[in-house]
Amino acid sequence: MSKKGESYKQALSGKKIPILTLDNKWHRLFTMMEPDRELKRLEENLNALLRQQGKMNTESKSIKKIKKKLMDEIVQLMEHEDKASLKKIDENKRLIEECNDKLDEYQDKLLDLPKEIDQANYALMIRTMEMCYEVLQKNTKEIDEIGEWINKVRIELKKNIVRKQEKEIKNHELYAFMHDIFGADVIEIFDVNQEQMDRIIQQRENAKKSI
Repeated sequence: MSKKGESYKQALSGKKIPILTLDNKWHRLFTMMEPDRELKRLEENLNALLRQQGKMNTESKSIKKIKKKLMDEIVQLMEHEDKASLKKIDENKRLIEECNDKLDEYQDKLLDLPKEIDQANYALMIRTMEMCYEVLQKNTKEIDEIGEWINKVRIELKKNIVRKQEKEIKNHELYAFMHDIFGADVIEIFDVNQEQMDRIIQQRENAKKSI
């Protein structure tokens, strides 16, 4: 375990951490980021321990059923004193001993597995948190950069809005002076001629584009 993981261990003591690979919300995290090789290794290690625990619990239940069946047979066979019955009783006792040995073996392992699962789950949590914070830091940096760009663009936008308004005011004032000096009739003649010139210029531009 990394030094960082060890430093968190004491602070997280007593905190209930869900088994991550059984939590759908944990899996949804990785629709937002790509799991790396280390995280996949830790995930598989945890899943292997969970499969082992599940298998041993299932087999323990199965062995207990077999043991009960063997014991029930012994009770029934004790009513008989023939050699076949006595032989069967001895065979069942031998099988019961094997069941007990196997159950003891599983019991010892099942006592250790929860601790191993907690350790594997903790290691997976630490790597998950490291990856999440790496993404958060990267996104925060990009957010700041984009924010700076937006502020610069906003300043330029404000400047251009002011320039636009100033030019619109100048155009309005210029046209008003022309109207006052030359009169509406003269201005109207020039307006018509200007519209014709604009159409001619546009036709030329369109002709150039079509060549």
